[in-house]
Amino acid sequence: MREFGYRRAYDVSGAVALLDGDGEARFLGGGTNLVDLMKTGVERPALLVDVRELPLDRIEPTGDGGLRIGATVTNSDLAAHSEVRRRYPALAQAVLAGASGQLRNMATVGGNLLQRTRCGYFADIASACNKRTPGSGCPAITGEHHNHAILGASDHCVATHPSDMGVALAAFDAVVSYETADGPGELPLADFYLPVGETPHSETALPPGALITGVTLPPAPVAANSRYRKVRERASYAFAIGSIAAALEVEDGVVRDVRLAFGAVASRPWRARTAERALLGAPADAENFAAAADAELAHAKPLPHNGYKVTLMRNLVVAGLSELAEEATR
Repeated sequence: MREFGYRRAYDVSGAVALLDGDGEARFLGGGTNLVDLMKTGVERPALLVDVRELPLDRIEPTGDGGLRIGATVTNSDLAAHSEVRRRYPALAQAVLAGASGQLRNMATVGGNLLQRTRCGYFADIASACNKRTPGSGCPAITGEHHNHAILGASDHCVATHPSDMGVALAAFDAVVSYETADGPGELPLADFYLPVGETPHSETALPPGALITGVTLPPAPVAANSRYRKVRERASYAFAIGSIAAALEVEDGVVRDVRLAFGAVASRPWRARTAERALLGAPADAENFAAAADAELAHAKPLPHNGYKVTLMRNLVVAGLSELAEEATR
């Protein structure tokens, strides 16, 4: 591990000033991803700015009926919060589906959004990787890719985003707040992650040196009837091979509102807007759920060894929405 400096920040403006546009400095939250990458040599910061003492560890209602979640709220506290569990249960379920209890006690909301892919080629500095070393190639395309992207990928990168929490936040139209030396700003989560294109090393639309200060969930009555479903290769502490965050409102047997996002299928949490449009106003039954999933997955481009994800995601959509439809009619 490269020798590095360490500073602790106690206010937001001070944290931003400590980074001061230094391309070799990083903000440190729980460190559950960054420190691992430092150990393997993928990340080699010259300075770590510890932001855990910043006053960003609260979950508070907003004036319009939503929730604001501070960036240093731990994943454990987020999943346990009564209002999160009541208003956005899929978010609490998603957080509990990720990592272990010990890691959730350390990991922060801001850090979760910024975690890097778990692609084995990215993590191995002896391998080529366009995300780590632009222009070096993507060996996953012809190599090991059974858990790689089927949507939104490119010839330059087929890695997936590993966050469970981010999938639920995408379904509920979360907005990310940040602070820079020039002042505060906001990014809808839909615009937060950049398309892969020819620049997979550029992952987010955050300005250079920006510090995430929080995430706002707008009011969404449909979110109270929501669920997160995750499939993984072992029952505990594993990243998804496919997941969905779904919310459903049914009236007289017809879909009145629906939210749907996919995980582990793209370089970012994938909002299934085509499926949502197909379902609005349609009967809430398994046939329509399957047709909506097929519409969303029509543009999937699986690689030779991950085509199973198309069927997996279709089945997840049908099962998840069918369960919600049953609950909505009780």
